[in-house]
Amino acid sequence: MLPISLPIIVLAASVSAAPAPEPLAQADMSFFITSAGPGDGANIGGLEGADRHCATLAEAAGVRGKTWRAYLSQQALGGKPAINARDRIGAGPWKNAKGVVVATSVDDLHSDNNKLSKENSLTEKGAVVNGRGDQPNTHDIITGSTLDGRVQAGDGDSTCSNWTSNAATGSALLGHHDRQGGGANPTSWNSAHGSRGCGQDNLRATGGAGLFYCFAV
Repeated sequence: MLPISLPIIVLAASVSAAPAPEPLAQADMSFFITSAGPGDGANIGGLEGADRHCATLAEAAGVRGKTWRAYLSQQALGGKPAINARDRIGAGPWKNAKGVVVATSVDDLHSDNNKLSKENSLTEKGAVVNGRGDQPNTHDIITGSTLDGRVQAGDGDSTCSNWTSNAATGSALLGHHDRQGGGANPTSWNSAHGSRGCGQDNLRATGGAGLFYCFAV
């Protein structure tokens, strides 16, 4: 009897590449750019709301037990005192999510020696924030601050009514995290130019998304 040759069926399993996991923040992270703003333009609930947003994002990234402050100045308006962003973020040094020291002190942070750049000014997740040339460009970071980290003098709005306005009017001082672009100080990380309004669409129009810097004190 002749042997019967049976066909061998080979099942090929299609293997799809697993998506790359998001980078994890180091436990000693003490500086980041918010990966997202609250979504209501420059209305972020004042300094208190901004600080809470920083803490929420840091804890979601696995960094706990720190006190966070948003790098935002406050004008003397509506019974509130003037507050400089530089005076509310602690003494430093500050590390990003990958362990890079971006500044050793407040003076270092506001000097040409700081290490803030598109590559180093990362989110709480360790991700790079879109800059000029990326789509969408979100390099405008709200600060309400001058080059040396202080509230702007005068009566003009530079903080979108102390971070409570989402109107098409008003303005907030913005920095460029990628250190390039337009404005009076295009390479400044904290005071490149003012916004053209305070709403989410207004911030988006000049290359922003309502993001801000957070520092552990």
